[in-house]
Amino acid sequence: MTPETDNYNKLKLFFDEEYRSLKAYAKSRIDDAADRDAEDVVQEVALKIFSRANNLSPIDNIAGFVYNSIRNKIIDLMRTKQKGVPFEQEMEEKLIEFTELVYGKTANAYSDTMKTKLKKAIAQLKPVYRNIIVAIDFEGYTYTELSRETGIPMGTLMSRRHRALAILLKVLEIKKTDH
Repeated sequence: MTPETDNYNKLKLFFDEEYRSLKAYAKSRIDDAADRDAEDVVQEVALKIFSRANNLSPIDNIAGFVYNSIRNKIIDLMRTKQKGVPFEQEMEEKLIEFTELVYGKTANAYSDTMKTKLKKAIAQLKPVYRNIIVAIDFEGYTYTELSRETGIPMGTLMSRRHRALAILLKVLEIKKTDH
């Protein structure tokens, strides 16, 4: 287990002290038509933040960071709700788009085997590379939003994503030749 960072400790203290306020904030922002509970949103954001706490640059404004993260999660939920597309279907579509990005466009549809290999390859990436792929390609963050949230310069984020794609291509090429 990695030692707790200053970010982690500050976030833990903030969540311990402000949990009710965060829930109230989320509840006030969630459309009644949303199929989500405010507590679910806060817990999902907390899990995401804590899983990345040790990889983030020092967070100066913990409250702003957490509230922005909750606001962004709610916006994502509302976008998904407005599209009327079930979450699983949206993720499947994003996986297909990402498969096209990695494998290039082909005349035939992407097989379940190709998508499964890609999912496994993404899961095996180092967290710093996996996080950028998930955030940009699956969660819909822009480099600007991610840079603002994490404090990591946009150029660094772009380099990490490029490196992650190169690693995926290399891993998937090796697996293709193993066939």
